[in-house]
Amino acid sequence: MGQNEWLNGYLEAILDAGKAKDKADNKTLKNSIRKKLDGDEDDIVDGKLKFQTMEVVSKDKQDVKIFSPTKYFVEEVVNGFDEADLHRTWIKVIATRNYRLRNNRLENMCWRIWHLARKKKQIALDAAQKLVKWKIEREQGRSIAAEDLSELSEGEKEIKGDSSYQTDSSHTHTHISRINSDAQIWSDDNTSRQLYIVLISLHGLVRGENMELGRDSDTGGQVKYIVELARALANTEGVHRVDLLTRQITSPEVDSTYGEPIEMLSGGSGAYIIRIPCGPPHSYVPKESLWPYIPEFVDGALSHIVNMARALGDNNGGKPVWPYVIHGHYADAGEVAARLSSVLNVPTVITGHSLGRNKLEQLLKQGRLSRADINTTYKIMRRIEAEELGLDTAEMVVTSTRQEIDEQWGLYDGFDIQLERKLRIRRRRGVSCLGRYMPRMVVIPPGMDFSSVTAQESSDADGDLKSLIGTDRIHKSPMPPIWSEIMRFFSNPHKPMILALSRPDPKKNVTTLLKAFGECQPLRELANLTLILGNRDNIEDMSNSSSSVFTTVLKLIDKYDLYGSVAYPKHHKQPEVPEIYRLAAKTKGVFINPALVEPFGLTLIEAAAYGLPIVATKNGGPVDIIKALNNGLLVDPHDEKAISDALLKLVADKNLWNDCRKNGLKNIHKFSWPEHCRNYLFHVEQCRNNHPTTSHLRVMPIPEEPLSESLRGVEDISFKFSVDVDVVKPNGEPDSASGQQKIVDILLAKANHKGKSMNHNYCPGRRQWLYVIAVDSYSSEGSPAEALPLIVKNIMQVAGSESSQIGFVLLTGLSLLETKEMLHRSNCQVKLEQFDALICSSGSEMFYPWKDLVADEDYESHIEYRWPGENVKSMLLRIAKIENKAENDDMQLSQSSPRCYSYSIKPGAQTQKIDDLRQRLRMRGMRCNLVYTHVASRLNVIPLFASRAQALRYLSVSWNIELSKVIVFVGERGDTDYEELLGGLHKTVILRDCVEYGGSEEGLKKEDDDIVAQDSSKIAVAEGFDVHCISKALGCFGIM
Repeated sequence: MGQNEWLNGYLEAILDAGKAKDKADNKTLKNSIRKKLDGDEDDIVDGKLKFQTMEVVSKDKQDVKIFSPTKYFVEEVVNGFDEADLHRTWIKVIATRNYRLRNNRLENMCWRIWHLARKKKQIALDAAQKLVKWKIEREQGRSIAAEDLSELSEGEKEIKGDSSYQTDSSHTHTHISRINSDAQIWSDDNTSRQLYIVLISLHGLVRGENMELGRDSDTGGQVKYIVELARALANTEGVHRVDLLTRQITSPEVDSTYGEPIEMLSGGSGAYIIRIPCGPPHSYVPKESLWPYIPEFVDGALSHIVNMARALGDNNGGKPVWPYVIHGHYADAGEVAARLSSVLNVPTVITGHSLGRNKLEQLLKQGRLSRADINTTYKIMRRIEAEELGLDTAEMVVTSTRQEIDEQWGLYDGFDIQLERKLRIRRRRGVSCLGRYMPRMVVIPPGMDFSSVTAQESSDADGDLKSLIGTDRIHKSPMPPIWSEIMRFFSNPHKPMILALSRPDPKKNVTTLLKAFGECQPLRELANLTLILGNRDNIEDMSNSSSSVFTTVLKLIDKYDLYGSVAYPKHHKQPEVPEIYRLAAKTKGVFINPALVEPFGLTLIEAAAYGLPIVATKNGGPVDIIKALNNGLLVDPHDEKAISDALLKLVADKNLWNDCRKNGLKNIHKFSWPEHCRNYLFHVEQCRNNHPTTSHLRVMPIPEEPLSESLRGVEDISFKFSVDVDVVKPNGEPDSASGQQKIVDILLAKANHKGKSMNHNYCPGRRQWLYVIAVDSYSSEGSPAEALPLIVKNIMQVAGSESSQIGFVLLTGLSLLETKEMLHRSNCQVKLEQFDALICSSGSEMFYPWKDLVADEDYESHIEYRWPGENVKSMLLRIAKIENKAENDDMQLSQSSPRCYSYSIKPGAQTQKIDDLRQRLRMRGMRCNLVYTHVASRLNVIPLFASRAQALRYLSVSWNIELSKVIVFVGERGDTDYEELLGGLHKTVILRDCVEYGGSEEGLKKEDDDIVAQDSSKIAVAEGFDVHCISKALGCFGIM
């Protein structure tokens, strides 16, 4: 009954809300609440009723948010009470009904809110059913794979019993799995190697010195880790150069150093930060808003890598030196690495740092935001898809802990630890994996730079704090300023100091630590608490989550009267962090990381290096760290008493404190950067053994202009050749003029030779521009539209007299045969020979008319990697089957080539979405691209590395044509890969009214607003596809 009294109070508050307002405002408020109570399903997402508790009104031309108590109370009722309580209240109101207006309103409101609560319950049930369906689908994929691979079951048992296998892949380790640094995993003969390594970390503020860690949520431990990794790798024997690619930021909001294109890292010979222009040039864009600009970053990074490969090749016999590995950090950089890998055919490594699926799960458990709100705020689904793409292409995934593999990567469609082990066993035995692939997960803990750790930290007797800050300080060095900044908070600075260092993020769980400290009187009497929570000037200027954490911290300090016992300095510099650790060690204090989940815990290693025992969360990486270092205790981050007991135990027991200190200093070398780099390079080398070489990618040298062009129309020219010619005058003297004319005639004759190898007219190296025609124009039946050849002719006609400098490429979902038939049937007199390249079947086939339509064998070999081939044929028909149908008779294989299977779809048939098909293939270990084309009447299944956008990048590299010199012509809509053609450094012209039928493909792909930048200056719109409209659109780029 007590619960119902609360509910009744809420309902009364809803009726009373807004009484103080005038009648007009009150009427608006009633209308608003009535609209919400009508039960619109759009207001309920994932079991949470969506209400805006803040109304925005205009005042003095500024947006002012006014709190709405009515909406707040309704949200509390629907989300906080069970439907049974709502029903009982409704019955009670009916039983005590009278004719007063207030009671009638209360009855009606109870019924409507009860109705909303029931909808909430139904949506929660639907979400649970969706999760169950996902798990069933995954189990089906696993069982199918196990059935296909069952022939090696006995062999697998044999290998599983082998001790070497257990050391390599068992997930029941008692210690972190790593290679012992004493073993020659990176042998001495590697000193002669000259490796080029590319690291990518896209977001945040990245620089080598004075890193602004904690300035915002994008500039944290990942920035420090990646910079130190670049330095350490550059200092490793056999590594010639390391490039760390990040975004160039020229915004006035940040320091000008972030706008410098190149920064050489100090302390790392050959380590550079390369800043690539990407997105709005004068804005600091948070990582959640960077997704539309990733294609632009890919193109810029590709240009840099190609130029660097050529420059390094000048000292290597002229052969380009391609990267040894491309390593993407976080989801955004992982997608960049995947795109670069598929163009350059270079092995890819990814590191998640933190993962989208795990974050989504945690946020949903908190219950503060619905799934839709989470996706809007964090772009979480876009991030998850980028991580899945990283798994598709990666040779290796570097993790910090075993827990990250089992509990985080295990949530993804593209990784199954059981299937990965089966496939690894088959590869070892030289048996086919039947087109399936899973990336290798490797545990390599992050390293640490111990150069700032002096011998004093390693000694046992390093003096107490009194000898350093006491009144007798003769011959003592000056006290670090940060010490004074911290100790001014304490009434007794000589107490042991409990240190917590993190961002002011709710996930770091600092408020629970503060509650534990405030509730434990013995701990308060024995120790002080220092909270280093980033830098701040004004709490009100911080982000909502950060300001909320600080506000709670200040309230708790006041609640428990912790003044004089808790320090929370406003500012600290990155070089001062070692001094903070030293101060805690001098006071014989303890370091604590109470995060709800900690992917790794680099601060724990830093603290151990300075002799501090540690207390850490039991969720995540600290479990492995404490096992390796044996220098602290694990706690449940939700248990305040467990936290205070662990801190009190370490601070009060000096013998235990000394043992933990000694163990930490003894074992800390396991986390050094040299150890990390040796392990890293060893595993990368193992992965490269399974990856094809980059020899398939050939960069065409830029030829000089052929003589047939340079000499055409020239009549009076004098060559000063020093040659012997068999032309003499009647008096016996050489006739130089006739000799020169003979040379010219010979050269012209050779240049105009009709042999296939001498056809310079279509030599791609001579082109200054590429016009790429990617218009997906079909009839209602899915055949090429009659307007398509006319569109091609008009685009070629626009080139006019400059056609010799402009190359034409057809980029289509049609097969080569369909392309020939389309041009043959037309009356537009467009011939295949007018194209430099034909990229057919959604990017899986590339032909050169200037080579008699010979297929590019290098490109075929390039995209062959991880192509399941015949194994995907029958599999696709099985997974594309609609539920509750006995057979899949709506789809059948209509065309087949070595790298493209085209399935025809019956008109009106119900089909699966691209994302659903891709998900099911991933669950079965098959990596492919899928494209609906021909007005959704055909599904093309092509290799992972094949796509129309990636084919363009391949041509730009192999033909030496900058992507900024490429213009892509598209319609207003197209195949399901249409959006991929809109982003990047190339220019795009959208031709209106050239696609009569279409749009059905849009329902077969995920709706995503983060693919194309809405404010792109590289996209122009032509009002039609006639010559005039196309020329006018090109004029927007200053071309015509």
